[in-house]
Amino acid sequence: MVLFKRKPVQFLTVPNIEDDNQEVWHIPQTGEIFVTYEEYLNRMDFYNQKRFICTITGHSGLTFFEALSSETAGAAEVEQAFPEALKGPVLRRVQFQTVSRIDTLVDQIYDEFKNDYYPGETVTVSIDGEKLHGVVRDKTRFGGTVLPDGSTAPPYSRYFVSLKERQEEVPVNDSQIFRDRKVFTKSVLRSFIKKTVTREAWNGAPWLVKTDIAERYHIDTRIPPHLRYDNKLLERKQIQAQKRMTQPGGMGMEFNSHTSHNTPASPGQFSPTGPVRLPELKPAPKSHKSKAQQAAQAAAQEARQNGGVVSRKHNLFNGPEPGGFMHLPLPGNPFQFPLSYRSHTLPPIYSAPEPPPPPPPPKYPIEDLQVESRGLVRPQLKYLCADPPVDLEPTFKAPFDGKILMKSVGPLLETWDTLNVYCEIFKLDSFTFDDFVEAMQLASEEMPVQLFNEIHCAVLKILVSSEADGGKVQIQLPELEEEDEEEEDEEDSAAATPEPESLPTARATRSSLAKLEAERLAAEAAAAEREMQEAEDAPKHRAEEVLKDYDWIEHLRKRDFKDGGWELIMVGLLHQLSKNERLNASCEELLEQLVPVEDEEPSRETVRARYASLDVNYRVQALQIICMLTAETKAIRGYMEDCSEQMTAYRKEKIEWQRKRKQALEDLKNLNDQRKILLPDNLPPSPQLEPAKVNGVNGAHTNGDVKMTDVDEISLTGGVHILDEIPDSDAEDADGTPTNGLRNLRRGNDRAAERKRKEEEKKQRAEAAAAAAKVPKQSKQFLKVLKDIQKKEEEIAECEKEIAIIDNDLREADCPRTRVLGKDRFWNRYYWFERNGMPYGGLPDSSTAHAGYANGCIWVQGPDELEREGYIDMKEEWQNEYVAKFGITVPERKKREEGGTSVFKATQWGFYERAEDVDKLLEWLDPRGVNETKLRKELVNYRDRIQKGMENRKTYVGLDTATEEEKKEENGATGGDAMEGVEASTTAAVVEEPPVQPTTKGGRGKRSTRGNNNSRAATTTRQVTPEPPAYRCLAWVNTTAIEEIGHLHGEEPPPARNRKQSKKKQEAAAAKEEVEVQVAPTTRSGKKKSAR
Repeated sequence: MVLFKRKPVQFLTVPNIEDDNQEVWHIPQTGEIFVTYEEYLNRMDFYNQKRFICTITGHSGLTFFEALSSETAGAAEVEQAFPEALKGPVLRRVQFQTVSRIDTLVDQIYDEFKNDYYPGETVTVSIDGEKLHGVVRDKTRFGGTVLPDGSTAPPYSRYFVSLKERQEEVPVNDSQIFRDRKVFTKSVLRSFIKKTVTREAWNGAPWLVKTDIAERYHIDTRIPPHLRYDNKLLERKQIQAQKRMTQPGGMGMEFNSHTSHNTPASPGQFSPTGPVRLPELKPAPKSHKSKAQQAAQAAAQEARQNGGVVSRKHNLFNGPEPGGFMHLPLPGNPFQFPLSYRSHTLPPIYSAPEPPPPPPPPKYPIEDLQVESRGLVRPQLKYLCADPPVDLEPTFKAPFDGKILMKSVGPLLETWDTLNVYCEIFKLDSFTFDDFVEAMQLASEEMPVQLFNEIHCAVLKILVSSEADGGKVQIQLPELEEEDEEEEDEEDSAAATPEPESLPTARATRSSLAKLEAERLAAEAAAAEREMQEAEDAPKHRAEEVLKDYDWIEHLRKRDFKDGGWELIMVGLLHQLSKNERLNASCEELLEQLVPVEDEEPSRETVRARYASLDVNYRVQALQIICMLTAETKAIRGYMEDCSEQMTAYRKEKIEWQRKRKQALEDLKNLNDQRKILLPDNLPPSPQLEPAKVNGVNGAHTNGDVKMTDVDEISLTGGVHILDEIPDSDAEDADGTPTNGLRNLRRGNDRAAERKRKEEEKKQRAEAAAAAAKVPKQSKQFLKVLKDIQKKEEEIAECEKEIAIIDNDLREADCPRTRVLGKDRFWNRYYWFERNGMPYGGLPDSSTAHAGYANGCIWVQGPDELEREGYIDMKEEWQNEYVAKFGITVPERKKREEGGTSVFKATQWGFYERAEDVDKLLEWLDPRGVNETKLRKELVNYRDRIQKGMENRKTYVGLDTATEEEKKEENGATGGDAMEGVEASTTAAVVEEPPVQPTTKGGRGKRSTRGNNNSRAATTTRQVTPEPPAYRCLAWVNTTAIEEIGHLHGEEPPPARNRKQSKKKQEAAAAKEEVEVQVAPTTRSGKKKSAR
């Protein structure tokens, strides 16, 4: 056990993790698990301090892992070096020892065992001067004896030793036996004791053998009562109480309730600190007086003590005084009653039973189904399939002409998510889910869809590398059976079937005829069974015929995809995968559709035609199979490892920015404190109230309006200088009013008033200048503090901006699994596929980036089988308990609160596609439940992003162009007819151009705000002269493949140029590549990617 500050290191408890998909961090040496990376790093920092001590060796100044390694190695050495025969006896002797110092304990044990030997121990014996090796077989212990002279002989032992050299047993005594000196030493004994026993950190604590070791050697682990901590503590308290009772002037004085002065506490009185010595009992002196006389005498004595005043507690007749208090005897004490009543029992006292306390209020959050219903109904789900799990209204119209089944919705989502998360590996442009579904349903011979072909070709390329890269198969494929083995099996079966022998003709009897009839019937039954078996074993497809002279792996190495090439490769791959028991049923079903028995001569052209007319559900099934195979390839696994390493780097960078922000916040707090201190001295003086001035000098109104001016305005306009001038008769003032009347109204008094006012203005200006000259010295310091505050605020804003960018990078790099938003009270799972692994709107430089979304829906998956049986369709007795508490069963509550649109299994999916449904869903979720608290938190965090994606999808798909009547019909329908916009043709003439995207760091929209403004180029519209395509999926182009490999996946690579470049062109190309490598951002996997 590693020590820290001379105490054992205490490991943290394992947290309760309900979500199996939650990411955790694990320290294998200690078994500790952490939910957050910050806690993991803090614990690792603690373990990496060089302050730990190895218990076995005593070495200090080690890290935890070094001390643990040293302790493990030392423990192994001690386990091997210490004699096995001594382990049990030594541990029994050490158990419950109270010696505080381990050195003293080791000395005692060593002195006791150094001349004592036990059965099974290897020893050396001396017989007739010859030293022989042997093993102690038995031991007999003899006690000491008293000799006739009164002296005592010491005890001794006799041993039977089995000698190795002589193959015999000899008896020896203590003087003839000894062990090797290196086997049993104090250092080895000390290490063994440290390894096997522990001791608590309080004085007098006993040494205890560890539980697992005590069980191995059958050692009693029950601690004696006198060695327990609580008993030791109680004994210590009793000793302290006795000391206090015996000390003079201590706590020995107690108040006597029967007298008015303090008396020493008798030894027999009870002490609150614990029991003390009982008092000595003495017989009471006999009194010949009656009780009345004794009471009167006591009253007279009390009166003398009170100065002749008789106490009011008793009257002259020794009874209670009226109006006073009478001390009644306590119930249950018969000695306080008169002698005549002491033998009687008291009557029982009846009291009303106390009502049970009310149950404590529940501490939320609790189990979701244990929360009382609020009567709210969840917003209506919509369905993508033609076979919804519930009965919908007749107005429901299935999207895509009702061709997609519910069993294909989950694989559709899984395949789309895989292709978009790992699009950099597949070299595919990202695409929206609506375009993907449309392409899977639309592709045919009459209308080829590039998205459909590129997806299949890109996935197939990952499974087998090209010839240039070695042509290695990246997945494990089942082996095909050889035809020769089948022919040999047929020959063996034919040889094993014997031909029926011809029976000799004889006279027929009834028994022989019955026997022949029974044999004939048995032969017919066997033939019928054989025919049925042959029919079952007959091939249901013609895959072997079409692949007879076709090596699909070789064609895949050559990238032979054109003119039905990839379709035939799919047939070969499915045929080989059908040998796998897990994939046999699904692959056979697909092969029956692609190469059925009805085809007379299956070929490359027929396979291509069959795939072009294949049902969309079979297409989804085939694509899901090959996408699942890609998880085994090195490319995908290496990508996930690179993302994991990159996430680690991001977390470290985030911690650095968080430290900077924390330091900046502390500095900002100190600066704000300085600003508060300097603020009173730097406040501007309060402005003085000036009398109102009217337009003119003598207060005359001009044109009925009064113009208010202040001193500054008058001084700026010239003040009295305007009045001193004598304008012409035609001159006008600023308002256009003639000034002839002013000259006629001027008098000497007015001029004197103007001069006086001018002097006052000069005086005021002088005072203002003096006040300006008296600016406090702290003003410069105050301005500096304000500037520092502004800088710190900008620094904090930058840190928060970088942290937000890194959080987004972590979200995009989190690709190993799809994160679920959470679960509701009925254990339905909610997914928003943009939650992790991809940019919110797909690749910013993809051909459909202007759509502004990737999936644009919240998908709801039903509970799995275990959750459904354990929480919803519970056992009858559990349902009865739930009904007794809430008055309704769980299935009934599910039907009532989900509003008639539900999903019941993990294979059933529904979705929300409108922004207002998100708000309604948040209102429906109850934060008092455990599951819904987490789900609601995730929805609140991503609500703006989710609703923005839904609005962009609404614009892209064309849902916002529906008429009011169609909207009313859609609102009236409870099913997923809102998906009709997915299959509607895009006939609008106005097309949005994608905004100009800045060069990103991650190549996938990650770190897009680093070094760039948050503003984005406004979306512009332009009139398109040619008619737009009939379907949106036809507008998708795989620009990634064109830029990285120079051609589409389904096309053959262009021939390489053999022309030799000039030296200047080679130098220019090399310089250009060097610049591109320096400028190109890194992807999530840390690889350089050319800017698109």
